Amino acid sequence: MTRTAADLPGTPPEPAEAREERAADLRLVMPALAAWGAAALGLTARPPWPGVAVPVCLAVAGVLLLSPAVRAAHGRGSRRGAGNRVAAAAVLLCTAAGTAVGALRGADLYRGPVPEAAGQYRPIRAELTVTGDPRTTRPRVWGGRAAQTAVLLEAQVGRVITPQGESVATRAPVLVIVRPGAAAGAWLALLPSTRLTLTARAEPPAEGEGRFAAVLKAQGTGPPRITGPPTAVQRTAGDLRAGLRRATEGLPPDARALLPGLVVGDTSRVGTELHDAFKATDLTHLLAVSGSNLAIVLFLLVGPPGSALRAERGGLAPRLGISLRATALLGGALTLAFVVVCRPEPSVLRAAACGAITLLAIGTGRRRSLLPALAGAVLLLVLWDPWSARTYGFLLSVLATGSLLTLAPRWSAALRQRGVPGRVAEALAAAAAAQAVCAPVVVVFAERISLVAIPCNLLAEPAVAPATVLGFAVLATAAVSTPAAELLARLAGWPAEWIAGVARTGAGLPGAQVEWPGGGRGALLLAAVTVATVLTVRRLVRRPWPAVGCALLLVLLVLRPPPLTRIVTGWPPPGWSFAMCDVGQGDATVLAAGEGTAVVVDAGPDPSLTDRCLHELGVRSVPLLVLTHFHADHVAGLPGALRGRTVGAIQTTPLEEPRDQAAFVRRTALAAKVPLIRPGQGERRRTGGLTWQVLWPAPGPVPGPGAKPGEPNDASVTLLARTDTGVSLLLLGDLEPPAQQGLIRAHPVLPRVDVLKVAHHGSAYQHPALLAAARPRVALISCGRGNPYGHPSPRTVAALRSQGALVMRTDTDGAIAVTGSGGDLRAVARGAQAAPRAP
Repeated sequence: MTRTAADLPGTPPEPAEAREERAADLRLVMPALAAWGAAALGLTARPPWPGVAVPVCLAVAGVLLLSPAVRAAHGRGSRRGAGNRVAAAAVLLCTAAGTAVGALRGADLYRGPVPEAAGQYRPIRAELTVTGDPRTTRPRVWGGRAAQTAVLLEAQVGRVITPQGESVATRAPVLVIVRPGAAAGAWLALLPSTRLTLTARAEPPAEGEGRFAAVLKAQGTGPPRITGPPTAVQRTAGDLRAGLRRATEGLPPDARALLPGLVVGDTSRVGTELHDAFKATDLTHLLAVSGSNLAIVLFLLVGPPGSALRAERGGLAPRLGISLRATALLGGALTLAFVVVCRPEPSVLRAAACGAITLLAIGTGRRRSLLPALAGAVLLLVLWDPWSARTYGFLLSVLATGSLLTLAPRWSAALRQRGVPGRVAEALAAAAAAQAVCAPVVVVFAERISLVAIPCNLLAEPAVAPATVLGFAVLATAAVSTPAAELLARLAGWPAEWIAGVARTGAGLPGAQVEWPGGGRGALLLAAVTVATVLTVRRLVRRPWPAVGCALLLVLLVLRPPPLTRIVTGWPPPGWSFAMCDVGQGDATVLAAGEGTAVVVDAGPDPSLTDRCLHELGVRSVPLLVLTHFHADHVAGLPGALRGRTVGAIQTTPLEEPRDQAAFVRRTALAAKVPLIRPGQGERRRTGGLTWQVLWPAPGPVPGPGAKPGEPNDASVTLLARTDTGVSLLLLGDLEPPAQQGLIRAHPVLPRVDVLKVAHHGSAYQHPALLAAARPRVALISCGRGNPYGHPSPRTVAALRSQGALVMRTDTDGAIAVTGSGGDLRAVARGAQAAPRAP
């Protein structure tokens, strides 16, 4: 008989935990993966393939299970062979199950009256049940306006009423789009399980919405027609969530928006800018319902991993005299309450499964033995909801949990061996492992990499547990005592504000994100780079100086200090006097007024692009920020222009149209405590070596003689500026020909200028007399690549060039800076090898 060291006399027996850590049980992994893949394929498989695949898999599995080797199983070798056959049979059975549930669920997408109506773009009248929380679309800049927000509602159609009045039963998942106007509150207040009657136009789902049989665009803007109330469970959950929102009403904006998201995944208050900050720093997992929410509460109850079976076990349970069995039951009750409050949707059930796995880890401290539990959870979830098999959220959840069970413990042990404190090593290893495994998946659809994800997650992590625990306390207390809930909410608001501050600060760093190829190729490339990086780091940790050098290089890449950036990239060119930022289809221009100081004219459509441009130019102080008019492509990026800079005042046009964008500017200026001022006719100002005069608009209810009343473009603030080196610039905003004619009449002796910021992104609508009067040496056009408006117009470009002007545009040249003066006047494109001299 073979003896091991553990059998020798005097040798202490090996702990069971150590044996388990050494040999993980992977038997459920392959069946779970088989069910996952089969469910994903079965959702889009059409007959007869599912009907063929399922019987074949069942037949082969039956043959394997009924084979003589399995029934006999004599001897070690026979048992090994029988075990292989049983494992293969399990894979085939799970494949058959995944294919069957996927095909049955996927059949709802192409059978019945709803898909038929969508294929013909017909209106239908349907009875449906709400299956998810209503949400609003995030506002997007579309040309000069911000696109109107709509309410999105996931539902399941149960019955369709034909034009003849017949009722046809069906089962079709749909996405409802409502533009409710004043009734938006009524639609957003709908709870899952509410039954409605809806008249809508059915359309095929767009790409990326393959789990819906149709998109229903509701007719009318009135309130929803409710035919059945929500269930008692959903009403209870809705009341608790509403209590949490009420208790957080008086908190600062970031905490007020973030706390419901941290606790129950309610992101209805999270604005676009804060959401983009969380996205840039890879902290969006904090805004989604995840197993970590539940794990934090369970950790508070049970205590640290591995302590549940000890006499000195931690957590609140032993301090309250609760037995181990009662603790397990209480943990189960908390898990059930978590599902009720956060709604029993597929994403919540996934979170509950992950939380149960974490509870098992806390109770036993055996991490590698949790791989079968993770595989079992995956198997059950894809069979319960086969659409999970095709969602990135489910994939990221499984990958993150798997990395915490496999990679993180090894990396943590390696860090501790090199002197890193235990808690720091665990946190760093967990963040690094999750990022390394999930980043190749994120890049498929995000097409970017966050360089600040790991440090931001580490900085936010200490505040997550206090915010979550206090948030759940607010949730429970709000139903009993509003004042007590508000007090707890103020306490929870501090860590929530810290998390929001980390996200905003990280996203504000100029090198927070780098572009990366998307799709499968980008994912494979990033996976290869990640593996190479991990192998390199393992070697560098033994050599401190190269490691310090690499860390310093990464810091410089993220911070991108302007002096160093100028040395490396040559941007901005020395002595620049005027710069046009590349902000897509919009305007953001900068007039140099001294070291680190500039007058900014317009803020573009994207805060991050505007902020990045100003950072690269080294602008820290803005004595005056001029918003020529209130179209979104000129003002939506205002928060980025204000971020981290001293701004003296914001000057705006007198015509406050569109009203929603004018209100946005007022709110943003008020929050930043920057005064709003209006230009005076002929107003002249000076700062540093820069002087300028306001040429337009003329005073009065109409922007000026010849201009169209109520037309925002014709009310654009127009500036004639001059630098101390003698360079003259004319900035026309988005003036249309009527206002351009009025400008000529108001200023009949318009001097020739060196640089012209062409009006309205170089559109075809230009007044020839104004172009002839200005006779610019350099004409700069700000427009977006592939914009749907045809900007700039070839006719406008040709007219400028016929006058001898050097024409440059941001859609082809990128950001542009003007340097020199007189005969040395040049226009430099970012990244260009040589700068063309102005004629």
